[in-house]
Amino acid sequence: MNALSRAAIDPSAIAYPVDNALPDAALHRPLLDVSGVTLQYKTRDHLVTACYRVDFQLFQAERFVLLGPSGCGKSSLLKAVGGFLAPVEGAIRLNGQAVTQPGPDRMMVFQEFDQLPPWKTVKQNVMFPLLASGKAKRREAEEKALAAIAKVNLSTFADAYPHTLSGGMKQRVAIARAMAMEPDILLMDEPFAALDALTRRKMQEELLQLWDDVRFTMLFVTHSIEEALVVGSRILVLSPHPGQVKAEVNCHGFDLSSTGSPAFQSAARRIHTMLFADEVEADGVGARS
Repeated sequence: MNALSRAAIDPSAIAYPVDNALPDAALHRPLLDVSGVTLQYKTRDHLVTACYRVDFQLFQAERFVLLGPSGCGKSSLLKAVGGFLAPVEGAIRLNGQAVTQPGPDRMMVFQEFDQLPPWKTVKQNVMFPLLASGKAKRREAEEKALAAIAKVNLSTFADAYPHTLSGGMKQRVAIARAMAMEPDILLMDEPFAALDALTRRKMQEELLQLWDDVRFTMLFVTHSIEEALVVGSRILVLSPHPGQVKAEVNCHGFDLSSTGSPAFQSAARRIHTMLFADEVEADGVGARS
């Protein structure tokens, strides 16, 4: 396989070289270090390589996005960081320690709405991991839960059950539940993919506002270029199956108000070209033959 380079994106969304990913990054030890990670699945008939020798580092308070087409290993990488999937090659370190199993220092939010036990109220759902992990006694867990629920603007629904909530509200509860644990990293696997366009935009806005308030560290998976540019401060662009690193893009200058700007549209087009250059080349060859 040819070596894949980290591509540059220009002024409004600069891609720094790997050894200088962010101006401040060199001053701090990475919170998460993913080094040469290859992930594979065994099926009855095949051995499937989800991603191949992926490298990236995540620093405190970053919003880091894994972006790529379906089947490039984005969710597999998230599961591996969560401790649910062991690499067959390479290593994952959190705070300098090898990740070998799940832990409360990494909390995950999925795209499915049924991740909340339906027999528990909003408050009970948010309290549950605090109590189950032994991180807090009941009184402290309730205080932390109510504080987290307030941050996602659901205080009036603290005693409501999941079936009474909209999809977007359920996702806010899932985010509150994760945030209440005060994890080192919040892992988000396409959390807004199943929402309608208006609710998805609202959730992106609320997530960014929550980040402004709390400055948590986030590893976010999406296949949407626009969402990656809006939600992320850095993007790791992965090739189609098996996923390899094609580019690392700094996009901290964009937000929801940037989506119509020429700079945003230019950055989106450039990332699209990175993702689908091989297909374009193949189509070109076919057209000439």
